[in-house]
Amino acid sequence: MNKNMKQWVSGVIQSPKKKAMPILSFPAVQLLGISVRELISDGETQAKAMKAVAGRVPSLASVSLMDLSVEAECFGAQIKFSDFEVPTVTGKLIETPEDADALEVPAMGSGRTGIYVGAIGKAVKMITDRPVLAGIIGPFSLAGRLVDVTEAMILCYEDPDMLHALLEKVVSFSIEYARSYKAVGADGVIIAEPLAGMLSPALCEEFSSPYVRKIVEAVQDDSFIVVYHNCGNNTVKMLDSLLSVGAAGYHFGNAVSMRDVMPNMPENVLAFGNVDPAGQLRNGTPESVREATLAVMNDCADYKNFVISSGCDIPPLTPWENIDAFFKAVEAF
Repeated sequence: MNKNMKQWVSGVIQSPKKKAMPILSFPAVQLLGISVRELISDGETQAKAMKAVAGRVPSLASVSLMDLSVEAECFGAQIKFSDFEVPTVTGKLIETPEDADALEVPAMGSGRTGIYVGAIGKAVKMITDRPVLAGIIGPFSLAGRLVDVTEAMILCYEDPDMLHALLEKVVSFSIEYARSYKAVGADGVIIAEPLAGMLSPALCEEFSSPYVRKIVEAVQDDSFIVVYHNCGNNTVKMLDSLLSVGAAGYHFGNAVSMRDVMPNMPENVLAFGNVDPAGQLRNGTPESVREATLAVMNDCADYKNFVISSGCDIPPLTPWENIDAFFKAVEAF
């Protein structure tokens, strides 16, 4: 779109009536009559999926797949694929400091990154009425997928040097990945850093925020924004650290209440959240989704920088009548 995204953020904040921006991409498989496996394997299909969603709902922006397996696969991790679930990482790739030292940073375009970047390049030509936001995984979350989630937490205490060495490698790749999205015309990127939500504020400040900040500083400017996603239950306690990364927007999971988040958010920074994507959108009813959506909006309507969203990525087989009920509730409010 080549629009001034700083002005866009300001415009959203100043607008008296705000559109919703759920993390809505994978349910497009239902609209296209395809499997998740087909969706993640072809860039043209991904672009058509984003276009189909944009045609169905009046969202604030078009968001690409929140697929947190892509980068780990590039580094060599084993991935479990299925027809109706989002891909997941299995096993561990890195076990020793020697493994971390020997790990090679993959070339941009390796694995499925070429497919995903190509998809955004196509999507921005097809979706011109709203910003198009790509997606990448956060550095600590990526490191955790390479060493195993539990092991990542242990390494914070037992071998921080190994963890920092690994983080330096993964963040260099993440920066190039974000730059690739920027180069094909994306208006911004959502960095999903869910594993950081399990850290204490002090550990987040050491092992996550400085590395996320490197990505933000490398790519965010007037034409390209970063939205930071963290779905942990510690986010309110670590807000100072999260805000230090300098993102234009922050997306919060439903483990916390937006009622607790919003008083601590700077007025010039967007805050997105946080209807339960599994409990409500996937497994609720249109009536319960409406009630849950209105409850969050009632809590946060007085904050100009608040944007209603899902708490995280909406699962592929979420009933579209529930998604429609979410948007109808926003419109009614």
